[in-house]
Amino acid sequence: MSANLVFLLNLLSTWYLVGLIWMVQVVHYKLFDRVGTDEFVQYEEDHNRLITPIVAPPMLFELATACALLAVAPPGFPRWGAWAGVVLVTAVWLTTFFVSVPCHTTLLSGFDPDAYRRLVNTNWIRTALWTARGVLLGYFALRLME
Repeated sequence: MSANLVFLLNLLSTWYLVGLIWMVQVVHYKLFDRVGTDEFVQYEEDHNRLITPIVAPPMLFELATACALLAVAPPGFPRWGAWAGVVLVTAVWLTTFFVSVPCHTTLLSGFDPDAYRRLVNTNWIRTALWTARGVLLGYFALRLME
């Protein structure tokens, strides 16, 4: 696979996830507290089941292509840019598994205001990290097109 294609695929998967995380942060999570107590467990189960195929494959693809950029980068894409991308995507994964997943696990037992607030508030970390990745890759995409 060519270095340019790896970069393009990483850029596209990242920007897909940037759009998705902003929608989740600003719209989807904001509606969790409006579901109702009786329906919440089913809602949370459905959320987990339905969101996984939308987010997991692109996250895996983004991680794989970010790591591939360490080995195969387009001319003009600096090594530090590839490493910064890997650090950011690693931070997203760590935040997902050690912060977001535990909040969702708690919410599977029923609506918990503290877990809900923690989920919404800490999801800004992932939103910022993915946005930073998107901006970083967008910057290099512009530079590579010059």
